[in-house]
Amino acid sequence: MAKFVSEKIRKKSGARLAAVQAAYMSAFSGLGIDEVIEDFLKGEVGRYAIEEDRLTGEHLVELEEIDKPYFEKIVRGVHAKKEDLERSLRGYLKDGAAYDRMNATMQALLLCAMYELAYTADVDTKVIIQEYVDLAYAFFTKNEPKMINALLDQIAKEVRL
Repeated sequence: MAKFVSEKIRKKSGARLAAVQAAYMSAFSGLGIDEVIEDFLKGEVGRYAIEEDRLTGEHLVELEEIDKPYFEKIVRGVHAKKEDLERSLRGYLKDGAAYDRMNATMQALLLCAMYELAYTADVDTKVIIQEYVDLAYAFFTKNEPKMINALLDQIAKEVRL
């Protein structure tokens, strides 16, 4: 039986996915934050995902509508607090330089997750962690999702008293 998920929850999940993509794009495209956000909000970027099917191969699927204000809140927050977020993330890692060696998608995902944990007290901690672990499984196939789960759990215990 399919699990019931409200439209509001789906839109927030979509906002998180788009925020990770926008954080990545902001860091590497050379575009200003306003232009990146506008491209996502207009649907010019982040509107489709590649879905893989064993029988038919890869194909594009249109993503559902996102919670646009929440998306913008995360992206602008990550942009404004990026140095502080990166410094904090380095502090949580056993080898602080490990953050700098992570691939850019992992960095963007962790920045968005760290921002939400630190600055959105109205969202349940378990929800934030689960959402970003689920996103990690969408982007990575090895041990990265487990590492993200452990790291976010550790961070949450300190920033969410």
